[in-house]
Amino acid sequence: MYALRPMKGHSARIPEKNYKLLNNKPFFFYIADTLKATGLFSKLVIDTDSEKIEYLAKKRFGEWVVIIERAKELSGDYVPMNKIIEYDINVLGIDNEFFQTHSTNPFLTIQTISQAVKIYFDGKASVSIDSVFSANTLKTRLYDKNLVPINHSPTELVRTQDLELIYEENSSFYIFSGEAFQKNKHRIGSKPQVYPMNRSDIETLDVDDPSDWKLAEKLLRANVNDI
Repeated sequence: MYALRPMKGHSARIPEKNYKLLNNKPFFFYIADTLKATGLFSKLVIDTDSEKIEYLAKKRFGEWVVIIERAKELSGDYVPMNKIIEYDINVLGIDNEFFQTHSTNPFLTIQTISQAVKIYFDGKASVSIDSVFSANTLKTRLYDKNLVPINHSPTELVRTQDLELIYEENSSFYIFSGEAFQKNKHRIGSKPQVYPMNRSDIETLDVDDPSDWKLAEKLLRANVNDI
């Protein structure tokens, strides 16, 4: 199984985010170090347009890392991730399995990754699933943009713990085969299994803007999860 980590050099909200130092460590090292520590992945595949990311990755991970130079037609801030993944799968081969994640999940743990991979392979062996993705579980009163209730009736006021469970895709990780992706043109296949997470857990923190970055700094200084 490959650990797949698409990563561009430019970042709009946090300049040079992927390799910016977070507590004296390049940001993408956090998730990459965790992926390596699981012992589950034959290679870390980084799709990038950045020579600096390539240099740092090779220096730290040596032969364990594979660099795919991002195609010019797939460069920029508005290219759908599915297009990039499709390109990478064509390079690596559709017969492979992939665990795709992001640098923005520095607190993702070895335990969670290992459990999710086991769920994937167990489910695939029984032909019951073709993919696994992470999602936050919600039991709150939700409304659409027109303030129409989504999962409750305001006239009944059912207890929040009794509301129907709703999943919020959190982009922490996706597990899929090249074959399933080719068939569905998406990381989430036709028979997916959700890996439930709690959005209040530190592990689900998605470092996307400067306030998230400051929070991650504070958590790391407090030695959360011993990262």
